[in-house]
Amino acid sequence: MAATPADARFTGPVRLTDLPGWRDDEQHLAAGAARQSALMPVRTIENRRYDPSETSLSAALGETLCQSLETAAAARDYFADHFDAWQVRRTDDRPGLVTAYYEPEVDASRQRTAMFSTPLHRRPADLVDLDDENRPEGMDPYFRFGRQTAGGITEFFDRGAIMDGALDGRGLELVWLKPVDAFYIHIQGSARVRFADGTTTRVGYAGKSGHRFSGISMGLLREGAIDRSGLSMQGTRAWLNANPHRHREVLARNRSYIFFQEITESDPKRGPFGAEGCQLTTGRSIAVDKTLWRYGTPFFIDAPGVRGFGKPFRRLMIAQDTGSAITGAARADLFFGSGDRAGELAGGVKEDARFWVLWPKGATRPGKTG
Repeated sequence: MAATPADARFTGPVRLTDLPGWRDDEQHLAAGAARQSALMPVRTIENRRYDPSETSLSAALGETLCQSLETAAAARDYFADHFDAWQVRRTDDRPGLVTAYYEPEVDASRQRTAMFSTPLHRRPADLVDLDDENRPEGMDPYFRFGRQTAGGITEFFDRGAIMDGALDGRGLELVWLKPVDAFYIHIQGSARVRFADGTTTRVGYAGKSGHRFSGISMGLLREGAIDRSGLSMQGTRAWLNANPHRHREVLARNRSYIFFQEITESDPKRGPFGAEGCQLTTGRSIAVDKTLWRYGTPFFIDAPGVRGFGKPFRRLMIAQDTGSAITGAARADLFFGSGDRAGELAGGVKEDARFWVLWPKGATRPGKTG
């Protein structure tokens, strides 16, 4: 059987001081992110493949970390005292991969207008979570959400059906946006929105249709609508803005549809709330495959091709989020922050990377080693 991206082998342990760039990192900034995870209740996810015991990770990210690690030297020593590093390698020998994401900041309206014509929807009452107990026989196991009907559970409406009005008249419109802004907020999963009266709010993930995420850029490339320079988020976005007559056709190719909620309690100095439940930290939080890794797990990532942080990207990161496109053990989405500048930097990131997972000392070693 061919290897899958989830398959991994682990080599180690190695001392953290031997990691490339470890001595140059500002680990106290990652400690601040890890502190957010340490204060969160543990969320149990069954069948996670690579998972230190709850007690070992909680102890390593425990009381001392939550108190004070205000300098790089103190944080560096703390992590070195409590963790070993194991390199995460794909069994098919392909390199690991990092991409990046951000929190958009966009203009919006509470009412529909000619300019703000596309809504973000609240979670519908008939959207239900699925698991192996209630998923209908024959439904793709990928589906984690479905639609409750009088006749039972079925697939929820996809993006095309919702664009055609499947949710109209139900009062689910949360805010109204420009069409392209709305689409990219679906991809990022959160946003800060500004209203004409000067007030702002945050919106965040509240569920999804359940359908697989499909990018639109490669399809536009194949048909000749864009060239390779347009494969970035900025290039594809520019094409969409220039071709509003094709929005329904092109955007509906991504059948995945996200539902949102308004976030009224948040620290404006921090990022949006990730899937773990804590606010993300710019340049220190990552999204990982939640079926493989526990939230709060620290990683050291060596991705020198990533730009935007003033020096080669070799830094300690904390797993605090997930995403439908983030699959595999040596795979991460880097949180780049909020606003247009963060979006410009994040949109071009797709780089090979080396991964080391920081594993609590004394815990059963990760996976199969070799």
